[in-house]
Amino acid sequence: MTSAVTLPVTSARGVVPAFRQFGLLMEWQFRRSAMMMPLLVIIQILLATTTVFGYGLLIGTPTPLAAAYLATGASTVTLIMVGLVLTPQQVSLAKTEGSLAWLRTLPVPRLVFLAADLTMYTLVALPGTVLGVLVGAWRFGITLSVSPWILFAAPLVSFIAAAVGYSSALLLPPQVAQMLSQVLVFVILLFSPISFPADRMPTWLESVHHWLPIEPLAELMRATLLSDQFTMPTRSAIVLGGWTLAAVAGAGAVLRQRT
Repeated sequence: MTSAVTLPVTSARGVVPAFRQFGLLMEWQFRRSAMMMPLLVIIQILLATTTVFGYGLLIGTPTPLAAAYLATGASTVTLIMVGLVLTPQQVSLAKTEGSLAWLRTLPVPRLVFLAADLTMYTLVALPGTVLGVLVGAWRFGITLSVSPWILFAAPLVSFIAAAVGYSSALLLPPQVAQMLSQVLVFVILLFSPISFPADRMPTWLESVHHWLPIEPLAELMRATLLSDQFTMPTRSAIVLGGWTLAAVAGAGAVLRQRT
């Protein structure tokens, strides 16, 4: 494995600032993924559009409430899928090939390393998310009432999902993390209240989702894309905050361990 990017922590003028280290790590990651990055973006775009049209075929002519869930669900699925499915797969691959171990030997603060990785996975998800919103609104005849908070909410949803996925991939053996990510594909698409209300699920499954991050992430996106119809419950915000802190703390603890 080679790279033209070096990651110094000192220079003739002293210690290299953290933002400079962050930029170098981002550059290294994008160069390393240069061949795969366009394909990953295309996959996210296809995921968003096919989710819209696929659910449209299943539902037929939806009610206004169902249309609102379907129109906003595609973009949310894209963001969550990148974080909870793609991220663990990529991290598991990095663990297997040894590139993750090599990066952990660099004299770079672990929080900077973590921030660079999570930022990259967040950026991968955004093109498909934007297209999913536009296609969903057009397909189901929804007039969006986009809140300015969407500029904060969409990256936050992607970041939180990526943080959870990244942490799970670091804490679990690569084979287990990859199998878990495959199971999550079905859970996210079919058994999560993203494109339909939670009260349609069995009571026990609805209760489980109250404490998982998927439902709050979907509620955050709906509240910002259709701000005149939906709001973000306080409970969901607390659940999201707890999952984010736990995921970042878990990933940071593993990255700080000696290789």
